[in-house]
Amino acid sequence: MFPSVLPTYNRADVAFVRGEGPYLFAEDGRRYLDFGAGIAVNAFGHAHPKLVAALTEQAGKLWHTSNLYRVPGQESLSKRLAELTFADTAFFTNSGVEACECAFKMARRYQFVSGHPEKFRILCFEGAFHGRTLAAIAAGGNAKYLEGFGPRMEGFDTIAAGDLKAVEAAVTPQTAAIMVEPIQGEGGIRVMAPDFLRGLRAICDRRGLILIFDEVATGVGRTGKLFAYEWLGVAPDIMPIAKAIGGGYPIGACLATAEAAKGMTPGTHGSTYGGNPLGMAVANAVLDLVQAPEFLPHVQAIANYLGQQLGRLLADHPTVFEEARGQGLMLGLKLRVPNTEFVAAARKEGLLVVGAGDNVVRLLPPLIIEEAEVREAMAMLSAAAKSFEAKKKIEAA
Repeated sequence: MFPSVLPTYNRADVAFVRGEGPYLFAEDGRRYLDFGAGIAVNAFGHAHPKLVAALTEQAGKLWHTSNLYRVPGQESLSKRLAELTFADTAFFTNSGVEACECAFKMARRYQFVSGHPEKFRILCFEGAFHGRTLAAIAAGGNAKYLEGFGPRMEGFDTIAAGDLKAVEAAVTPQTAAIMVEPIQGEGGIRVMAPDFLRGLRAICDRRGLILIFDEVATGVGRTGKLFAYEWLGVAPDIMPIAKAIGGGYPIGACLATAEAAKGMTPGTHGSTYGGNPLGMAVANAVLDLVQAPEFLPHVQAIANYLGQQLGRLLADHPTVFEEARGQGLMLGLKLRVPNTEFVAAARKEGLLVVGAGDNVVRLLPPLIIEEAEVREAMAMLSAAAKSFEAKKKIEAA
C-alpha cells in the first residue's frame, strides 16, 4: 500500500513528542541531545519561553489577514532588520527557498528596469544548495536533485568556487547576478575564503552585477555574528534569510538595498502567508534574544570551546574522522566511514547530527548550548567512533 505521507524522505524510525532547551524526547521517553537543531532552525533550542510566549500571545489575537492590508509586525521587523544590516527593505516569506526565489526575481527585475533586459542569468557555484523548487535546483546544479524533472530551468550557470579568474571568465553579457553561500551547508560545510567573497563583491561592482549572499543557514547568529557577511567587511545587495529567524516557526525573508529592490513594484511579487502576524511576533522575539548584549559573545566563546574539543576528538579517532570544518556553530566532520552510518551510530548514542555532501556530518547545535552539553556531545561522538573502530578490529582479525 502506498504511504499516506509522500515517501520523499529517508526518515529515521524515531518520533519526538517534546523538546526542552537542547534536548528532544522521543515517544518512548528517551532523551536525545539535539546537535542538528532542525537543520540549523531551532537556534534557541526547543520550547524557549520567550518564543512560546510571543507565539501564544499573538495566537490569542490574530493569525492571518493576508498582505492585502498592513501588517504591523512586518513594519516593525523590517525596520529592525534594516537597522541591523546593510538592507533597506525586506520581503517576508514562509521558507528559505521562497526567499531565494524572491532574490532571483529581484536580481533579474533590477537589470530589466535598469535598461538591461538581456541580463537574466545568475552565476552560482558547485556544491551550492538554495532549496528544492525548480529554479533553486537549477541554481544549485546538483545532478541528483535535477534528475527526472525535465530540462534544467534556463538562466543559471554553475562553476567551481574559489577562482576569481574563472568567475570573471564566466560572466557574460547576459549575467545579471552572482549568488553564493558564505558557507555551503548541504554541500559539506565548505567555508568560502574571505578573499574570494570580497573578490565577488569587486567583480559585481565592476561589471554592474547584483551580489546575492544566501544566508538562509548562516544567518541570525550561527557564525558568531548576526550575519556571516559581517566578518568580511563587504555586504551583498540581496540576502535571503530563513531558518533561525523564526526559531522553529516557518519564516523567511529577502533583504535588499533600495537600489537592488527598485524594480519590485506592486504586482511583481507576492505571498499569501508570508509575513503573517504569528511569524512576525516570533521573529521579533528572536531579534530580542539575539540582540541581548551577551548572546553573540556567548556563541563565539562556545564555538571556540567546541572547536577545541573537536580537535581532541579527531586526534583520538584518526581512522574515523578526517578533518573538522566550519565557522561558529556551523561545523562539519569529514569522515573516513560512511556518513549515513555515522549519523545512525550517533543517534544510537543519543546524539542527533545531520548528514551533508562530501561525506560530512553537520554539527548545528542550538546557539544556547553550554560547555557541559558540548562535553556530553563529544562523549557521544567518541562512543560512535569507537563502534566503527571495534568493527574494523573484528574485520581485521
